[in-house]
Amino acid sequence: MTKIAYKKKDLVENLSVKTGYSLKFSKKLIDDLIDIIIDCIKSGHLNLKNIGSIKTIYKKERIGRNPKTREEFKISSRKSVSFLPSKKLLSKLNK
Repeated sequence: MTKIAYKKKDLVENLSVKTGYSLKFSKKLIDDLIDIIIDCIKSGHLNLKNIGSIKTIYKKERIGRNPKTREEFKISSRKSVSFLPSKKLLSKLNK
């Protein structure tokens, strides 16, 4: 499978072509949408119907190991993001 990098610039251009909006306005829409998604994730959970859900998870502090030197080190606790795709999205991907 070929890895394709789809960048924010591509989203902006695609939105501009499909809607007829200017590139500047399309970029503003994409930036605002990304900010809204980030705010929702920060508050804990975002459920996008027919796409999936994104939630914040908390990872505890743990001991890690450098695979090359086998040296142990402490990995601090942190927030992370988990994405669970919807059944509809998975079925469309697997057609």
